[in-house]
Amino acid sequence: MRSLKRRRPGPCDPAPSRWAWRMQRLMLTPAFLVMLRAGVPLALTLGAAIWWLSDAANRQMIHDTVAEARASFETRPEFMVQLMAIDGGDDALAEDIREVVPLDFPISSFDLNLKDIRDTIAGLPPVKTVGVRIRPGGILQVDVTPRTPVAIWRSAAGLTLIDITGAHLGKLGKRMERADLLVVAGKGAETEVREALDLYRAAAPLGGRLRGLVRMGERRWDVVLDRNQRILLPEEGAVEALERVIALDAAQDMLARDIARVDLRLGARPTVQMSEQAATLWWEIKKVSGQ
Repeated sequence: MRSLKRRRPGPCDPAPSRWAWRMQRLMLTPAFLVMLRAGVPLALTLGAAIWWLSDAANRQMIHDTVAEARASFETRPEFMVQLMAIDGGDDALAEDIREVVPLDFPISSFDLNLKDIRDTIAGLPPVKTVGVRIRPGGILQVDVTPRTPVAIWRSAAGLTLIDITGAHLGKLGKRMERADLLVVAGKGAETEVREALDLYRAAAPLGGRLRGLVRMGERRWDVVLDRNQRILLPEEGAVEALERVIALDAAQDMLARDIARVDLRLGARPTVQMSEQAATLWWEIKKVSGQ
């Protein structure tokens, strides 16, 4: 019998399969390696955090912890404001400031909005300018520059103090409380304070006879004297017209006579009106004399 020779198997193919080759290529890709080393752990961590935060109790615990840490930091002694100091105004203005800025001391400086405090104080009528800052030692410093009243505006609502710009500074109970100030009246008088003060200075020779100025038709002024006398000034050149009347009075004592008003509205033709009593007496004298 012919012997049968066993066939030797051939060598194994060392080449990887197609999928194994692709996986090896993918593992050599830098982006895939980054994703595998960092992205997967990050995704797992983020997923775990989202799952943990989905519980309301856990979220509240984090909120309370952060709030407690913040409060502990903000309420440290070096951040606490103990009192408010106000400089530049009188006691009444300081009281008004404390009323519009009601702070409960001690208070953390983190709870103070200096801009809002400054705007609130600046809104007070008597305040011209204001500065707000926190001084060392826990002091809220308020530096106020008050408006200066220069006149009294008389209206249907009563007496009101006004400054050079016409800003209302507060009510005045009685005229004699500020006898040193000029009294102005009439619609629009509070907006023409500068001109009124010029007239007030020009009327200085009249002394105590001056009672005030009245704005007429929002166009011109009347100078009101005692004995119900008035000087009607023109729209233009009011100060010069008043100075002419005062010069005439100094020369001839015109205002000491029994006249009701001096009308200077027409510069080329000033007129003088006698009082009613003087006019009646003049007509009686004229009838008696037969003229």
